[in-house]
Amino acid sequence: MAELIYSRPKALRDVETHYCPGCHHGLIHRLVAEVIDELDIRTQTIGIAPVGCAVLAYNYFNFDTLESAHGRAPAVATGVKRVHPDAVVFTYQGDGDLASIGCAEIVHAAARGENITTVFVNNAIYGMTGGQMAPTTLVGQVTNTSPYGRKSENAGCPIRIAEMLATLEAPAFIARVAVNNPKNMVKAKAALKKAFTMQLNGHGFALVEVLATCPTNWNKTPLESVKWLEDNMIPQFPLGTYKDIQG
Repeated sequence: MAELIYSRPKALRDVETHYCPGCHHGLIHRLVAEVIDELDIRTQTIGIAPVGCAVLAYNYFNFDTLESAHGRAPAVATGVKRVHPDAVVFTYQGDGDLASIGCAEIVHAAARGENITTVFVNNAIYGMTGGQMAPTTLVGQVTNTSPYGRKSENAGCPIRIAEMLATLEAPAFIARVAVNNPKNMVKAKAALKKAFTMQLNGHGFALVEVLATCPTNWNKTPLESVKWLEDNMIPQFPLGTYKDIQG
């Protein structure tokens, strides 16, 4: 009898997603689900879905998931965790949701050291709403609202969320990863597992920023998008661990 070595995680439903071809949300969903399975926490996990491309995440994860208002996932997660302290609570948010309208929520949840986990997907653009400039859009990057490229003199420069939150005293773990190749996927999964483990051990707030592609709104093929991420996003948003209270 053949040995089963690869299958769909129990924490993922057997359904098709709405994500565009080449979008990295599917890969990130899978890594989150694998971590939840390996930690054996599926029945105690509660996810908080954002407004953005992952707005339908509750259809894809096979555990309790709530919908939050735009940018308010950390606030909702705070309430859920305080009411259900034994639950494993995480938010799954994009850069428009977290770094723009939800910037205050994520900063103050981190500053309070809320014992929650955040998965922050950064693809440098507003995806669901049609490709507008986001807080993480690169200088010179063309979007629907910056047709001549982002200008630093009037739109500022990209916000580096991981670095910013790492300056706060309370967070336990802050890291930035990418899923552009198998090697980085392994590192991304390890960071996600550590972030969830921090919560399980009661250490407090943890965030993993994941650099991702958006082929549709970048107007590139999936392969071109991966190359663009490697050549442009990683230099702007360096990968690595920015805070780890365990060293």
